[in-house]
Amino acid sequence: MSKPSVLVLNGPNLNLLGTRQPHIYGAETLQDVEARCRNAADALGLSLEFRQSNAEHQLIDWIQASRTTADGIVINPAAYTHTSVAIADALSAVEKPVIEVHISNIHRREAFRHHSYVSNVAEAVICGCGTEGYELALRRMATLLAKAR
Repeated sequence: MSKPSVLVLNGPNLNLLGTRQPHIYGAETLQDVEARCRNAADALGLSLEFRQSNAEHQLIDWIQASRTTADGIVINPAAYTHTSVAIADALSAVEKPVIEVHISNIHRREAFRHHSYVSNVAEAVICGCGTEGYELALRRMATLLAKAR
């Protein structure tokens, strides 16, 4: 039996992790986050695809393609969390478990960050745990996928 596969998507400006507002997002780079995710996925028996784009249409294309390539999606939509009905619609259309991740606690930040279009289609939302939130999301995804098998 093949390993369950998880697509980890990262939205705009996450390519700047480690240098962008480290007092909010920490000092780890996106490459550090990817390494953490790969280690966690290996330990959990998951196959992992890890991607980042600043372009909404690229994220949507990857989400749509995951219909045939992934068993679940972990997504940090970043600013698209609060603006993109299109990403929420794409996630809903894949009909796979989705876990939303945010490095910072979006509920302690500006009021416009308190609303998420993605949360309506997510099985779980993890925020405010720093980059450890990605590992927590992968653990939860492994549990969800094991139940589905």
